[in-house]
Amino acid sequence: MKKASLAGAFFVSAIWLSAAQAFCPTPTGMISVSVQRVVDGDTLRLSDGRSVRMIGLNTPELGKQGRSDEPFAVAARKRLEALVADSGGRVGLRPGRQGKDHYGRTLAHVYSASGANLEAQMLADGFGFQVAVAPNVDLVACQQAAETSARQAGRGIWRQSPVLKVQQIQRSGFAVVSGRVSKVQRNRGGIWIELQDALVLRVAPNLVGQFDNARLQALKGQQIEARGWIVDRSRRGGLQAGQARWLLPLTDPSMLQGSR
Repeated sequence: MKKASLAGAFFVSAIWLSAAQAFCPTPTGMISVSVQRVVDGDTLRLSDGRSVRMIGLNTPELGKQGRSDEPFAVAARKRLEALVADSGGRVGLRPGRQGKDHYGRTLAHVYSASGANLEAQMLADGFGFQVAVAPNVDLVACQQAAETSARQAGRGIWRQSPVLKVQQIQRSGFAVVSGRVSKVQRNRGGIWIELQDALVLRVAPNLVGQFDNARLQALKGQQIEARGWIVDRSRRGGLQAGQARWLLPLTDPSMLQGSR
């Protein structure tokens, strides 16, 4: 891969700023790379063979193994393809603190030739959900703002609310859910926040320090909204009598909000 500073090729006009730049300003010291193809709404394949998973963005899934495409999955891929094309097929990468995921993909923030953060642009257009997985949480605030603008305007996935009530959960996978907190407890396994006997949110022991424990304890009785990747505990043989079937690990405080 030919390394080239983005100081020239990724020059940002002082006159024109995209909505995405207003949310997430352009950093310095990025490397320009060539995109071979857009895999889906949040993943790129580079010409050097690397796969890049965009940090902070989770778009609807394209159909695999007989499953249908999720709503807006194809539209999200097409939107990202258009953004990459508008950038001349080249993008700037800002690697995450954690450089790879468990699939071996490069984790990075991705920027257009004009300096716009493409995750923020996709969020502002309503083609994905803001997610945060420590330690790659540097742009959480600006990406949340981008998603909020789409949500308030009813764009894309927010045209009709995608938020599930906890009683509506039917399968594993990413979801935004709402429910009333019935119990909060802390033990050696972390912090557990139970929602109406249907779903339990878990803060792992190594992440407890990132959360405000007093705030979490005060959630009992409140209606909240959480997001993340839901796990069906009944399929893992770890479901005991009286436990909620569904588990959602919380990876950052931003994944838990008061109900809107």
